[in-house]
Amino acid sequence: MIFDVTTPTFAKAVLEASRTQTVLVDFWAPWCGPCRQLTPALEAAVKAAKGAVLLAKMNIDDHPEVAGQLGIQSIPAVIAFKNGQPVDGFMGAQPEGQIKAFIERVAGPAPASPVDTYLAEGEALLEAKDYGQAAQMFGGVLQMDGANTRALAGLARCYLGAGDLARARQALEMIPEEARKDATVAAAFAALELAEQAEQLGDLAGLQAKVEANPDDHQARFDLALALNGRGDHQGAVDQLIGIIRRDRSWNEDGARKQLLQFFEAWGPKEPATNYGRRKLSSVLFS
Repeated sequence: MIFDVTTPTFAKAVLEASRTQTVLVDFWAPWCGPCRQLTPALEAAVKAAKGAVLLAKMNIDDHPEVAGQLGIQSIPAVIAFKNGQPVDGFMGAQPEGQIKAFIERVAGPAPASPVDTYLAEGEALLEAKDYGQAAQMFGGVLQMDGANTRALAGLARCYLGAGDLARARQALEMIPEEARKDATVAAAFAALELAEQAEQLGDLAGLQAKVEANPDDHQARFDLALALNGRGDHQGAVDQLIGIIRRDRSWNEDGARKQLLQFFEAWGPKEPATNYGRRKLSSVLFS
């Protein structure tokens, strides 16, 4: 991926190689301060490109001929070759972000890694509530990277969707403490906590009957919201909490609004009920 090139090897290592893969040539010299500044950023960007480009390093003190033929008068200079021809380049030290943008321009975006592909597919399946297939995707990630926190959180979500709270907790407990502030992980923990609360509430029909018998029984309505959420009726859960806020915003030290915010965290921003709930909450609080 990163190699030294000389005048005798240039034709094969750069020109011929560039017919199948973009090759960057870094023209540098040992005495050049900006070259030393560029090197770590350039090499990091090339490694991040995951094989999209090769990097050939040419010391112009030892091999000045190619730089002279290309008209390079100052270094560092980086020239991109494709199909045996120079196609683009830049001079001077550049930050890694600009180098990455240059690489994407000449070679296209870095290919997705198998881990990234499996994670994306798993999360799409999870959103579609295909818990079995999603679990297989997250399991595939964990075979490649056993400590991947997104995969562990996703697997826990699959277990939650299937109603297996014990295995969901086992998956989440494998995530180290310092990684639990990540939004995806925090949302999975919040969802587990809500599911465990719902499991303790008992019969849904009984809670609905209590609310119908006394619409001002805020605790019963609150418990009903938790139970509905535990059964996947997110919009119904929102409606019950909004009902409490409409009747008594200060009930249980603003407990209904706080619970609604916990729902939003657990569901995530892509869940339709999150947007539905935010609109309902805004209309109540600012009406």
